[in-house]
Amino acid sequence: MCGIVGYLGDKDSVPILLNGLRRLEYRGYDSAGIATIDGENVNVVKKKGKVSTLCTLVEDSPIRGSNGIGHTRWATHGEPNDVNAHPHLDHSGKLALVHNGIIENHNTLRQILSGNGITFKTETDTEVLVQLIGDIYEGGDISFEDAVQAALSEVVGAYGIVVVNADEPDKMIMARMGSPLVLGVGEGEYFVASDASPIIEHTRNVIYLDDGDMAIITRDGHNIKRIAENHNVTKQVERIEYNIEAIEKEGYDHFMLKEIHEQAHTITDTLRGRLKKDGYHAHLGGLADYINHIESTKMCYITACGTSWHAGLIGAYLLEEYAGMNVKVEYASELRYRKAMINPETVVIAVSQSGETADTLASVRKAKEAGALTVGICNVVGSTLARETDCGIYTHAGPEIGVASTKAFTSQIAVFMLMALQFGRQKGLSLAEAKGVSDALLNIGKHVQSLLDRSDEIYDIAEQFTGVNNFLYLGRGLNFPAALEGALKLKEISYIHAEGYPAAEMKHGPIALIDEKMPVVFLAPHDQTYEKVLANIQEVKARKGRIIAVTDRAENELIKLADHIIEVPRVHRVVFPILSTIPLQLLAYHMAVIRGCDVDQPRNLAKSVTVE
Repeated sequence: MCGIVGYLGDKDSVPILLNGLRRLEYRGYDSAGIATIDGENVNVVKKKGKVSTLCTLVEDSPIRGSNGIGHTRWATHGEPNDVNAHPHLDHSGKLALVHNGIIENHNTLRQILSGNGITFKTETDTEVLVQLIGDIYEGGDISFEDAVQAALSEVVGAYGIVVVNADEPDKMIMARMGSPLVLGVGEGEYFVASDASPIIEHTRNVIYLDDGDMAIITRDGHNIKRIAENHNVTKQVERIEYNIEAIEKEGYDHFMLKEIHEQAHTITDTLRGRLKKDGYHAHLGGLADYINHIESTKMCYITACGTSWHAGLIGAYLLEEYAGMNVKVEYASELRYRKAMINPETVVIAVSQSGETADTLASVRKAKEAGALTVGICNVVGSTLARETDCGIYTHAGPEIGVASTKAFTSQIAVFMLMALQFGRQKGLSLAEAKGVSDALLNIGKHVQSLLDRSDEIYDIAEQFTGVNNFLYLGRGLNFPAALEGALKLKEISYIHAEGYPAAEMKHGPIALIDEKMPVVFLAPHDQTYEKVLANIQEVKARKGRIIAVTDRAENELIKLADHIIEVPRVHRVVFPILSTIPLQLLAYHMAVIRGCDVDQPRNLAKSVTVE
């Protein structure tokens, strides 16, 4: 993996491919390359490093062609270097291929192909696939299309591929199994990408491939077929709703900063039309046909990865407290391999910003095989999660380009609050409690904006800690997952080691780390946990720890103990995790900028993790 782009039409593909790769930089990568067909030749230019380096190389050694493919690679097999970068060629030099995913049986296939006299130039599993296609294509009276289909029938693993052939310069083939691909339909031209961001400036009309689909594209049209069943299928052309401005920085220094600031309206966008003041309840249309099933379930699993898992932890607190539901939260990477007690009476809620997270999708498929009802919470319309779950809820946060998730997290929490209100009101949640939560949510936009307006205050705090190597984030109840998320943001983009911990558990181990060099962030709302958190702060202070307190009421005792206080608006206690998240995101962002880190493309990370 990580990013794929392709073009077939009447224009020169090179500028389209290079610009498309720039659009895909947010996904994280370590090398980039393009290949075009020009007459009977396949021209390849690829390079370790940034797309800008590739662009310079293309300027120095220009290539052309109206049929071309490009790729940004995030290494899985073989170290990041020029040779292992995509695209890859077969032994004849006629076929070029780009690939996201992992070919699990690549070693076996490599041995077979080596026995056929094929010499490999790279360490990648991707070269194995293009060599396999080339071997089948050259070895018999078989069409390009049939050779690709035959090769894919021998592959075990995940892939999103696009392949071109110098023998058929007016054709491009794409196929998907576990790694997303989108086909953009223009006027006499086609655009291919791993997501819609490189396509939207050319056309808003797209077709989303499903697992097992293969599309054969020519200048005259396209045909989609099922790889295994070998029959044609008709796919609906869908329209991308957001505009090009949504994937531009619009004056911000980084996408992450833009997306932090967008939370002043994205959380409200998630709530819009779903939160009802009439009776202070919620209405989630995406769940309408399954309300009774969800409400009556004896066991609900929430499954996700990374930031979405933290949102799921908060969701579990809310559903347990307000709706009386029995909820377990599981990492998708663990749930998919565990013998969990999933059956037709179980509900599995899967959370993913992209809707393409491999482990989360695998858990959904496992749940469906066991007969469970599956619910998706995701941000991307047309994503695999949205298509494969029985029902679901879009967060409507808009495109999230920064690798470190921000606005998607707070929108996911908002969705869980809506679910808790909807099921809670049906199960006897008091009108007064529902009104308190609803009123806080309805005013959340202005509260978030008030925190964003204090970004300079957070910067001043960040400046005092940029030389540290470790951070500890502590919270209780609903705020423990928020502490986990704060720690994750810091380590993701600033490369400072940080841990999130339940505040009460600090004395069961982490307290040994506390000294005058250790900053500790406490989430200290004035709820039923406040006095206990204050006691934990005193324990840290006694060991000379440096304290940053995030609170909704800066009382005298807290002022005496804390080195720095970040005060958030006083709202209903269950909304505090959303508001406290804003300054924690800004703290991580400012720390990373001051330390000179690449905020939008942190090292070793990818935006959409489509492999295990």
